[in-house]
Amino acid sequence: MNYFAHGRTYTDDPYFLIGTAVPDMLNVVDRKIRVRSERASAFLAAEDVATAAIAAGIVQHHHDDAWFHRTRAFAELSLNFSVAVRDILGGDDSFRSHFLGHILVEILLDSELIETYPSQLQLYYDALQCVDASKLADAVTFMSGRHAIGMAWLLPRFIDERFLWDYPEDEKLLKRLNQVMRRVRLPLLSEEFLQLLPDARDQVRMRHEELLTPVAVPEIETITTKNISGRNG
Repeated sequence: MNYFAHGRTYTDDPYFLIGTAVPDMLNVVDRKIRVRSERASAFLAAEDVATAAIAAGIVQHHHDDAWFHRTRAFAELSLNFSVAVRDILGGDDSFRSHFLGHILVEILLDSELIETYPSQLQLYYDALQCVDASKLADAVTFMSGRHAIGMAWLLPRFIDERFLWDYPEDEKLLKRLNQVMRRVRLPLLSEEFLQLLPDARDQVRMRHEELLTPVAVPEIETITTKNISGRNG
C-alpha cells in the first residue's frame, strides 16, 4: 500500500494517520532507519498520547502491508506491470522493472482512491497539518533507537508538495516516479513509459476492491490496532 490507501480512513486522528505513513517516509529520510511492529508495539501504552498514536499507526501500516502484499491481485498485477515495464524499457530485466511493477500497483491504487474520494485526500492533508513535526521526529527516534530528526524536515515538505494530487495525471505521475528513481539511484524513465499507464490504470481500477480486501496471514502474528485502541478504520 501507499500513503493514501494506508491512512485515508484515519483523518480524525492525525497522529495515528502520520504513524501509518512513517515506514514509507523513512525510506525518504534514511533507509537505514526502520521501525518494525515489534519495536512500535512497545510504545502503544506510552504516557504521551501522540507517541502512542504514532506507534499504533506504524503497527497498522505493517499489519496492512502483510495482507496486501499477499493478495492474488497484487501478485498478478505487479507481475503484469513488471513485464510491461521491461518491454517498454527495451528488454531491461533489471531490478528497475521489478521495482516499478511493485510500486505501480500501490501508486495506481492510491490514484484510483483519490479520483473516487478527492474530498478525503483534502482531509488527509488537513489532518497532517495538525501534527507537530518535532514531536513526530522525537517519537520515531525513541522507537527506532536512531536519530530521526529528518522526519521534522520531511513532514512540512510532504504537506507542501502535495504530490498525491499528481497521481491521477500521467505526465505528473511520470515526474513523481522519476523523483523516486533519483532517490533510489535507478535510471530515469523516458516519456515512452507513459504508454503503459492507461492500461495499468484500467487493470488496477478493475481489481481495486480485491486489492483492498484483507486476506489471512496465518504465518505472521499481527497486532490489530482496532483491538488495541478502539479505532475501526
